[in-house]
Amino acid sequence: MIPQYSFVIPVYNEESNLPQLYRRLVAVRDRVEGEVEIILINDGSRDRTLSILRDLHAKDPHVCYLSLARNFGHQIAVTAGLNFARGQAIIVMDADLQDPPELALEMIQRWQQGYQVVYAQRSKRHKEGWMKRLPAYAFYRLLKRLADIEIPLDTGDFCLIDRQVADILNKMPEQNRYVRGLRSWVGFKQTAIRFERDPRFSGEVKYTFGKSFAFAMNGLISFSRVPLRLSTYVGLFAAVVALIMAFMVLYWRIIAPDSPLTGFATILIAVFFLGAVQLVSIGILGEYIGRIYEEVKGRPLYVLSEVGGFERSIEG
Repeated sequence: MIPQYSFVIPVYNEESNLPQLYRRLVAVRDRVEGEVEIILINDGSRDRTLSILRDLHAKDPHVCYLSLARNFGHQIAVTAGLNFARGQAIIVMDADLQDPPELALEMIQRWQQGYQVVYAQRSKRHKEGWMKRLPAYAFYRLLKRLADIEIPLDTGDFCLIDRQVADILNKMPEQNRYVRGLRSWVGFKQTAIRFERDPRFSGEVKYTFGKSFAFAMNGLISFSRVPLRLSTYVGLFAAVVALIMAFMVLYWRIIAPDSPLTGFATILIAVFFLGAVQLVSIGILGEYIGRIYEEVKGRPLYVLSEVGGFERSIEG
């Protein structure tokens, strides 16, 4: 039987969370009218995650799993799940239970009212320090101002998307994926559900500061050309400053030869300033060129080493 609903959940080293996640998903499934499939994507876990997924599938045929050949990253794992999801409505969420599965019931109600994208919007983050909250707060507002499309504030990948939206996302071939941005880009009728995000149920946080920063950079560069324009504006500003300084140095040499501003330090400051502008501009260009390089190679987004519950190819 073709499922009506699909849960897509990427998993990385979540052996301590999976039993509780499964119990809460089953409780939600029992309250939903229609067939439900649960797709768990093992993103190269190094603990007992894969073994637990096999056991869950063996005792419950509604649980399907994909095991990636290595760690391809959260966004690629989500993409793999979307590729295999068969439901008319697909709920994407994380496995750490910070995204409450019970909220899917309200998402389904909104979908039944005609919305094709229902995203969860965080109103509060429980037990998260300011070192995590403040950068996240700043990033979402910066992205909103700079992005070429309207990306809602304080939203993650926790959402429900319609089959039509999922089919469009599956046709997008880009390598550096920012799913929540792609979800906004496709348009259609969208709405938000506000919720308070719970602390991680168990285990270690997977998104370290470094990974979060790289993820933020990916989202910004994928959906904005402002950094490219910024390098141009900064270059023009540097040129104007250099021209002004040239006139000032000439003035000091001719009119005020005893000025302390005509020494070696002034030249060094100008050189360092222009060098910094050039390096920053090259770095911005490098980020965009790197993405072009990744795209033209044409490699598959992921490779699967094991599939449970699907009769499909093992290469994405």
